[in-house]
Amino acid sequence: MYKTLLGATAAIVMALPAFAAETTIRVAYENNPGEPVDLVMHRWAELVDKASGGDVELELYPSSQLGAKKDVIEQAMLGVNVITIADVGFLTDYDPDLGILFGPYLTDDAASLFKIYESDWFKEKEAKLEEQGIHIVISNYLYGTRQLLTKTKVETPADLKGLKIRTPNNIMQIRAIEAMGGTPTPMPLADVYPALTQGTIDGVENPLPVLYGQKLHEQAKELSMISYLQNTSLWLGGQAYFDTLDPSVVEMLEETGHEAGLYSQELAAEQDAKIIEEMKAAGVTVTYPDIAPFKEATKAVYDQFPEWSDGLYDRIQSQLAE
Repeated sequence: MYKTLLGATAAIVMALPAFAAETTIRVAYENNPGEPVDLVMHRWAELVDKASGGDVELELYPSSQLGAKKDVIEQAMLGVNVITIADVGFLTDYDPDLGILFGPYLTDDAASLFKIYESDWFKEKEAKLEEQGIHIVISNYLYGTRQLLTKTKVETPADLKGLKIRTPNNIMQIRAIEAMGGTPTPMPLADVYPALTQGTIDGVENPLPVLYGQKLHEQAKELSMISYLQNTSLWLGGQAYFDTLDPSVVEMLEETGHEAGLYSQELAAEQDAKIIEEMKAAGVTVTYPDIAPFKEATKAVYDQFPEWSDGLYDRIQSQLAE
């Protein structure tokens, strides 16, 4: 009887469509509900629901509910069903060359940077990441242009001297802030508001929607538009988990993820001007400094990575210019 039932069940399963097995994937991020990241993830969840006929579900966990970024990435590497956002700066432990894509003032044109992510060079890097357990799902996500919010006005690199600036815990941004004269202070995004309140830090760098969405302007009233980084981001999971999924599900996640990435680019273009006005109304002073001294100060960063491949900076600049 048991063998008969088992055979009948197997026949039914084989007859079901590709997305029949219910799949739930957790999506974790530090940003709060209502921020662009959250809006894009809701769009992605809708796209996945529609494309899979409801058989694949993205469960969203904003506001660091599943822990700090590093912890979530470690969960993913262990095979947990989780996807999270990470900048390439977080992947330099797996491939040092990737750090250059997060270099200060590498380009002021996000569109040209996305072409790098479609290049043969990046596809080779992506394959090597998979071998080390990392699966990139979305590579065309625009997080925004990173600015500086501080308690005292910053118009030149000299104004950053002695200021403790929160950065993510990745070496490229740490060295960029150092080069500009600040004292980088890595910490999770969720800890920044209390750190500003308590005076543990003097400022923070991030795209405007994040600064505003985290309400950091309540504690720091000087916004300096230094535009030092076009922040493209990756959404990734663990290869061990993706190997358990039907290839058609993986393809669907990547196709819908690309659509979500395009939406992120639209949102980034719309948000900044609106947020600046809202921050001004909240008492924030907005400064547009001459960024030439900041660019000059950060050039030295590109000489601080002897582990990079020979000629890497020139190769990337050549591709950006195409």
